[in-house]
Amino acid sequence: MLEPTRTTERYARGFAAAVAAVAALVLAANAGPAKAADPVPEPQTTAPVEAAVR
Repeated sequence: MLEPTRTTERYARGFAAAVAAVAALVLAANAGPAKAADPVPEPQTTAPVEAAVR
C-alpha cells in the first residue's frame, strides 16, 4: 500500500506544477508570427499570364 505523502511534498509538487504552467503560458503567449504580413503587395515586374494570352 502507498504511504501518505507529507504536506510539504504536496505543496512543493503543487508549486512546481504552477511554475511550469505559468512558464508554458508565457511561452505560448510569446509564440506569435515572426513578422507581420505586408499589407501592400509588391509590384509585379513581369506581365501576368492572362495578358500574354490575349
